[in-house]
Amino acid sequence: MRGLETPVTKLRRKVFTEIARLGFESSAESLNDDIEAIPYKIVTEKPQYRESIYRERAVVSERIRLAMGMALRPENRWVHLTQGIEESNIDEKYYEPPLMQVIPSACDACEPKKYEVSNMCRGCIAHPCMEVCPKDAISRVNQKAFIDQEKCIKCGKCKAKCPYDAISRKERPCARACGVNAIGSDEQGRASIQTDKCVSCGMCMVSCPFGAISDKSQIYQLAKALRENEEIIAELAPAFIGQFGPEVTPGMLKQALKDLGFQGVYEVAVGADIGAASEAHHYAEKVSTGELPFLLTSCCPSWSVLAKKYFPDMIDKISQELTPMVATARSIKKEHPNARVVFIGPCASKKLEASRKAVRSDVDFVITFEELAGMFLARDIQVEDYPRDISSLEEGDATGAGRGYAVAGGVAQAIEKCLEAYYPDVQVNIKHAEGLAECRKILNLAKAGKLDGCLIEGMGCPGGCVAGAGTNIQVEKAAREVEEFVKTSSREIPAKDLFELELK
Repeated sequence: MRGLETPVTKLRRKVFTEIARLGFESSAESLNDDIEAIPYKIVTEKPQYRESIYRERAVVSERIRLAMGMALRPENRWVHLTQGIEESNIDEKYYEPPLMQVIPSACDACEPKKYEVSNMCRGCIAHPCMEVCPKDAISRVNQKAFIDQEKCIKCGKCKAKCPYDAISRKERPCARACGVNAIGSDEQGRASIQTDKCVSCGMCMVSCPFGAISDKSQIYQLAKALRENEEIIAELAPAFIGQFGPEVTPGMLKQALKDLGFQGVYEVAVGADIGAASEAHHYAEKVSTGELPFLLTSCCPSWSVLAKKYFPDMIDKISQELTPMVATARSIKKEHPNARVVFIGPCASKKLEASRKAVRSDVDFVITFEELAGMFLARDIQVEDYPRDISSLEEGDATGAGRGYAVAGGVAQAIEKCLEAYYPDVQVNIKHAEGLAECRKILNLAKAGKLDGCLIEGMGCPGGCVAGAGTNIQVEKAAREVEEFVKTSSREIPAKDLFELELK
């Protein structure tokens, strides 16, 4: 459903818009009353999607708390909507972990995975479904196939063999989208995220057709900081192109961001260029010499967390180079030491990367393209109405290599091109995986010693960054936009001596 303008998308946008408006306009005296009014502003006279207007407003109320960076309210005792607001009523980065949350009142308690025979069954004589079932879970009842759920092990062999496609696979959309099996059930059969397994990619969130899963946001705190006219600079992830309209140029988006209150706008692709050059040197010096068996990229935080959580013996194989987000932020703060930096991108898990303690991020806020769209609406900014001849971004001379980081395989391709140019005698072996399930498979292969000598790129979202949980347009369209933007670059790859060492 990524990129589709569904009612769930519209609801999220309304909430983000109202929360951003609070940050820009509400006073300390009016804040609580303004928050209380939002559910009644969004859900007006009658329910549209649930059995009562009260439930719809309850769901919106929980979304408001998450958008403020706060925790959901407990279900077993009364808690005021604005309880705890004092902690989030600040102009600094804030959210209570964990990042991804299931809103219980919004969850439809979809059935867990199982196979069922539909009315398409013809009761055929061959009954291949019965023949292939390893547990004899299928019998004939009233001349039709019937699956005994107590015996079924959910292997799917019956479905694969049915000539009429009469066996359906039922599965929670959120669980199907989760590549680390982090979706369980609570005592009432509703979805529940196991935080010890979750890597915060957000694929469960964008796959839930009931809008029952949401991440926490920093848009209120950012809007409040922008209202104070502080020096705040935006860095735009490489996937930004096309996210705010097919006719919106980088210069138009830059001017819209400045009108929102930002003092400057930079391309994160510049940091990606630093990363590509550094990774090329790292591969040539460590992997091609045999010092390291393989090298894992580090720019996708969900991929990095996956490797660290599930393959802890591979931690030393993960690149230690700064990610593009961090490299760009440090470059900005070298020029603007008193500025605050906001990463604007497609990714939910970047919020975790910006908050981690192990490596200083120099990123003060993280918002997604979807959240930024809500902020524009809160200030009545129509990006597509700006003149097309506005100058481009500051530090906008990124190479095609750095801009290509936005699509799956783009990181590995950028590093490969740099290696071919810098070290023509070094043999390069590249592998990449997209989606957490595929990422786990490739890490298992690496662990088994089958990918020695490889540079391995992992992307938590199928399709890469353009498919992130915080994007505004469909994945295929976004990938085409990036491809065209790459072609406009004045240089294909960064200079060989572009290092990030001075930024550490």
